[in-house]
Amino acid sequence: MTSPRLTRPLLLEAVQTVGDGAGGFAHSWASLGTLWAELRAGSGREVAGEDVLISTTTYRITVRAAPLGSPARPKPDQRFRDGSRIFTILSVAERDPNARYLICTAREEVPA
Repeated sequence: MTSPRLTRPLLLEAVQTVGDGAGGFAHSWASLGTLWAELRAGSGREVAGEDVLISTTTYRITVRAAPLGSPARPKPDQRFRDGSRIFTILSVAERDPNARYLICTAREEVPA
């Protein structure tokens, strides 16, 4: 098995719940750091949104492994950001028997 080419910096973000000052709350995204990654596009399709069609594409994003519980280890419901592009993490699995890399299955959605 060849080593992945981790040539793309992606910002790992996690959702935070913050009080809105009126007894409610709002969600915002906090940066957890930059991870170098390899992106491989999978299949794509169009989905009907409320007012527009949305193009969704799945990606296999490979990053260097981090121990369980580490803030540098991606988790489902976090996301990667590459400029204005957003990749929502759906699942995380170890890529190789030595657990040196992780494969994150992610989805990118773009209005069509």
